[in-house]
Amino acid sequence: MPPKRLDQARPFLTLIVVILGWLLVPVVVKTFARASFFELQAPISVAASYARDLQDYWTLRLHSNDELIEAGRDLARLNATYEESVQQNTNLEAEISRLEDLLKLPPYANYRSEYARVVRRDFSGWWQRLVIRKGKNYGITVGAPVIFSGGVVGRVSEVHAYTAEIELISSPGVRLAGVIEGETQPISFQGGINTTFDPPRGVIEFVPLNVFASAVMPKKLVTSGLGGVFPPGLSLGTVTKVEPSADGLFKSGEVQLDPRLSSLTEVTVLVPLNPE
Repeated sequence: MPPKRLDQARPFLTLIVVILGWLLVPVVVKTFARASFFELQAPISVAASYARDLQDYWTLRLHSNDELIEAGRDLARLNATYEESVQQNTNLEAEISRLEDLLKLPPYANYRSEYARVVRRDFSGWWQRLVIRKGKNYGITVGAPVIFSGGVVGRVSEVHAYTAEIELISSPGVRLAGVIEGETQPISFQGGINTTFDPPRGVIEFVPLNVFASAVMPKKLVTSGLGGVFPPGLSLGTVTKVEPSADGLFKSGEVQLDPRLSSLTEVTVLVPLNPE
């Protein structure tokens, strides 16, 4: 091979050697290297998150008194609404407890709510992930469900010392059992292939033939509680399309997920009180 062509091919040969060398490295070494790299990178992301919070704080301090007074009035209205909601929730919880005792039903699995700030978002066509500012230091566990005001966010996929990774329900790697609100037959839900700037979507399979939904007449999809990971009744999204599958025994369709998934700043991790 002429020297000129050899110089041109040298970067590719180096890349091939590096790839082959990495493939020959034991899995234990790869796992340790990945975890070490993430732990070294995590303080930078966490520091950047705290810096953004500080920036937001000083931005708010620059508002005029009139704007602050108006914001205080809006906050007072919201507080009054939330107080009423809390009272209603207390009454509903008491009624549920009464019915459980009357029917001798076992209570749902108990969770501890851990609120966490979002540090980073990683969105691509193949995975949808969030990194939060809490990890083993707050007792976060792998597989714990994550929610927000709009329903299910995802589940904890990895836990590190001070951070944790959340795989969103829009990720193709997430599968769980759902049910059409008001129905009883479970449906298989899976995250879809989502591009960066498109609204998040998922797909459903094994939909009963008697279920109909369209963009004009959508149906709400909620968690079924099967599998013991997610409590039942949490919102997953809106079914906007169903059509017969290839076998003709069931239907399949599309689910429009909450668009706020791509802009969340805070989430709630439901840490099981009894992990076993």
